[in-house]
Amino acid sequence: MSDLSPSLPSAAERRAAVSALLWQAALPLALVALLLGFALVDSAVLSAGNLVNIAQQASYLALFAMAQTVVILTRGFDLALGPTVSMVSVGAALAMAAGVAAGQGSGTILLMGLAAGFALGAACGLFNGVVIAYLGVSPFVATLGSYNIAIGIATTISAGRPVQGVPDLFSWLLYGGSLFGVPAAIVIAVLVGIGLHLVLTRTVYGRALYVIGTNPRAAAVAGLPVKRLLVATYVLCSCLAALGALMMTARTGSGEPNLGGSLSLQAIAAAVVGGTSLAGGRGGVGTAVIGALFVTILSNGMNLARIDGYVQMVVLGAIVIAGVVLDRLRLERR
Repeated sequence: MSDLSPSLPSAAERRAAVSALLWQAALPLALVALLLGFALVDSAVLSAGNLVNIAQQASYLALFAMAQTVVILTRGFDLALGPTVSMVSVGAALAMAAGVAAGQGSGTILLMGLAAGFALGAACGLFNGVVIAYLGVSPFVATLGSYNIAIGIATTISAGRPVQGVPDLFSWLLYGGSLFGVPAAIVIAVLVGIGLHLVLTRTVYGRALYVIGTNPRAAAVAGLPVKRLLVATYVLCSCLAALGALMMTARTGSGEPNLGGSLSLQAIAAAVVGGTSLAGGRGGVGTAVIGALFVTILSNGMNLARIDGYVQMVVLGAIVIAGVVLDRLRLERR
């Protein structure tokens, strides 16, 4: 008679389980250590006002990190995210300024700005997705090309100057307002994060992204419409970036052609440091949020410590490399 009792895990399996737990706990512990370390330099780091500021800043970056995460899951990334933010900011501001000049009501002007912003974002994502999925161009080359296109469009339509005319309702809704005392940016980021988490974990589309990232060839053999899914994913990425752009435009009160800045690198850094694998197939909303908090706390602490901005760029670049190295070590341990 065969023994049907469950077998105990082997020593190797126990070591693997312990190693996985340590990897998962490493970044939250690093966040705490980072806060405490900067608090030794400047006690203002742990003040209530600064912690709220960190949460607000992390809300914007978390949206952009989520945007990068969905495409990184499929073994891609979006270098054009930053310029897309600039283009959306300028385009939405121009649309709202046109509504103001035409004497439209505040509600109509708000809808014009939102529609213009998301339309531009979706168009950019559609372009990237089609070039990558149907023309076979690598994500690096395709999004590098659209990077320059978006910069050119943003600079041309704004004449290189900030676009004024953003109405108060727009700024209040996406920046100045609050819900039970929680700033609008945090509320929006939480709601989007919950929605995206449900999409990635509870829908056929979300599960398909993990399959594509794990083994694209197997996904195609299994009958998944890989090309259409890739296009949809790049559109989703750019729409998330567009939402972040609209929120940042509400904060600045004008359309800024340079608003995107280094957001492409920051978003990739946040996603990778949080635990999203550049090899595809692993990551999610949680990794994006944790990574965004890490990068934001690091930037906030360096600002309070009066570390030069160019040095901060060096640190951010080093973090991206460190994140990739750690990801490789995780894969080798599996």
